[in-house]
Amino acid sequence: MSQEVDIYTETMAKVYADQGHWLKVIDIYRHLLAIEPERLDYADALAEAENRLKMKEMNSRKAPEQLVPLFREWIELLFKFDKLQKLKKLKRIR
Repeated sequence: MSQEVDIYTETMAKVYADQGHWLKVIDIYRHLLAIEPERLDYADALAEAENRLKMKEMNSRKAPEQLVPLFREWIELLFKFDKLQKLKKLKRIR
């Protein structure tokens, strides 16, 4: 029987940040800022985490666009490989 326990500490936020779990980082820093709104370092860390999340989302949207040229190249290489195999067969027959 396991329950997920949320730990709202700066250390936990840093651990999540190292792992790239930006939504969790944002959640923790918002919680910490609600308790200690005067902590500018928390506000800065929150802003950084929000920026990182935006960048991650932008990059994930670009990913399919970046795959199209790679697939084209891959298909071209498959055709070239097929032609090469056929030429090797012809060479063996002669």
